[in-house]
Amino acid sequence: MTRLLIIGPPGAGKGTQTARICERLNVPAISTGDIFRANIKEQTELGKEAQRYTDAGNLVPDSVTNSMVRDRLAQDDVNNGFLLDGYPRTVAQVEELDSILEANGTHLDVVLLLTADNDELVKRLLGRAQDQGRTDDTEDVIRHRLDVYDQQTAPVVGVYEKRGIVTEVDGLGDIDQVTERIMAALAS
Repeated sequence: MTRLLIIGPPGAGKGTQTARICERLNVPAISTGDIFRANIKEQTELGKEAQRYTDAGNLVPDSVTNSMVRDRLAQDDVNNGFLLDGYPRTVAQVEELDSILEANGTHLDVVLLLTADNDELVKRLLGRAQDQGRTDDTEDVIRHRLDVYDQQTAPVVGVYEKRGIVTEVDGLGDIDQVTERIMAALAS
């Protein structure tokens, strides 16, 4: 069984690497963004509640996010493992995830921390913004997102470092090289 969390700054390649890791390990990706979109599309009660917040331009509260993750982790396809992406983002969510996993008789095996130099990430994200025609992703906005990530995520990583389950992998470079570094780190 492999129960993973992937974490890293915006632009580090989490989405790309998540798809590759899940394919190689034959486990489902569990992304809070995907869960939100699926619940909203299916108009579930949680989806309707989440949409009220997103339509108003507000963050979905932890209580709704936690409920969606709890529901997703109760599905049969996660019995042989999973890869979480985008959750937990706060220490409070770490505690909730611990509670969810404990109730399911499981725990996280590895927290995969993709690392990258902020200046390189800014270049990468500016390039992506230009390719996608996203005028809202300016250097100032990107640097702010990286600062928010550093402030909010450092405590989450700290919790898992104390447990000894964090594996750091350099997220910069050729996509295939990063995938191979990840797979080698998971195998060791």
